[in-house]
Amino acid sequence: MAIKITDECINCGACEPECPNNAIYEGGAEWRFSDGTKLTGTVQGKNAGTNTDADSPQSALSMDVYYIVTDKCTECAGFFDEPQCAAVCPVDCCIKDENNVESPEELLEKKKYLHGE
Repeated sequence: MAIKITDECINCGACEPECPNNAIYEGGAEWRFSDGTKLTGTVQGKNAGTNTDADSPQSALSMDVYYIVTDKCTECAGFFDEPQCAAVCPVDCCIKDENNVESPEELLEKKKYLHGE
């Protein structure tokens, strides 16, 4: 399961630098598959469902609060024992995204894909 940020976010930014996949972005900011990963060339996001160049800017998923790109979120699997965004969030708005359920094995495979392992 990926993590999502709820509307209760206070935009403190504590979560963003903690993400080992660079999956967290400030509200209104464009994102790229290549940000903080080893992805290059054409990639297909599992959740985005589109083929795109890894360096192409993608539209912000939220304009008002920080957001997490599901295609890049591994719940910190392979890096930490728990999602670091949730661990540092002062208002507990980083929660499991029940609409994007992934097994521990799938999360580790995503980590390998993102980081070329």
